[in-house]
Amino acid sequence: MYHLQNDKLKISVQPTGAELCEISSVKHNTQFMWNGNPDVWGSFAPNLFPIVGGLKNNSFIYNGKHYKLPKHGLVRNSDAIKLTKQTKNSLTFTFKYNEKLLEQYPFKFEFDLTFTLIDNTIEVSHRIKNIDTNTLYFSVGGHPAFKCPVFKNENYNDYSLEFETNETAFTHKLNPDNGLVSDNTEIVLKNTNSLPLEHSLFNEDALIFKNLKSRKVTLMSKQNGKIVTVSYPDFNYLGIWAKPHGNFVCIEPWLGVADHEDTNQIIEQKEAIVDLEPNKTFTATYLIEIHNAHL
Repeated sequence: MYHLQNDKLKISVQPTGAELCEISSVKHNTQFMWNGNPDVWGSFAPNLFPIVGGLKNNSFIYNGKHYKLPKHGLVRNSDAIKLTKQTKNSLTFTFKYNEKLLEQYPFKFEFDLTFTLIDNTIEVSHRIKNIDTNTLYFSVGGHPAFKCPVFKNENYNDYSLEFETNETAFTHKLNPDNGLVSDNTEIVLKNTNSLPLEHSLFNEDALIFKNLKSRKVTLMSKQNGKIVTVSYPDFNYLGIWAKPHGNFVCIEPWLGVADHEDTNQIIEQKEAIVDLEPNKTFTATYLIEIHNAHL
């Protein structure tokens, strides 16, 4: 386990998947992240690369050939991502192609993930470099799960998500039979910036937003005010998810989305895919702010 600490926050990152697994107050030891209870959902904050969500038949097509990738890609649950740099306030992990990985994902890349602790904020930065002679096609995203409720004598229904601005927004629903995006939508936000949390919100899987104006979402408690704000200026899509009856909520910045059920599976034509030319580097960052009132 790897740790960073300042006078406000302590964070921990587990070696497998370089997964952020603890955010806590130094002064009060208040825990802000989900505890990864395997009986409910055994993860904390998976790192999503080179796909977000699932692929049709768990595969994509490139140059006429099918390649298999698991849901959310290669980094999650991987022991191949390694700590390559540590400073007083940052940890950098690197995941790089190898010959075996080329059988699953036929592109040569370097993927760096850096966690930087700055005052009351964790900066999560992704850097992808194309070291191939061909265009690199990928998606990238985060999946952090925050404890909800955070404090004693609170309930899940005491919480809401507050968006940066008023939104009228639809969720793009997943087909429960295959986990792929369907043509069905449902309005979730009607000219409001507040989404009250209740477990039934997630009975049909994640809420998937494609066209939000907001680039910040705050986890709010009726009793204790603003708890956590996730800012995602570099990400165009947002997922909100929890296991039904799980006492957490995931706020997920995405550059990419699960396949539509009618996809042709050709990776160059995949919705929201990022294309990166040879020898070019791409970066995307999101921020997790713990509000000072609770530190």
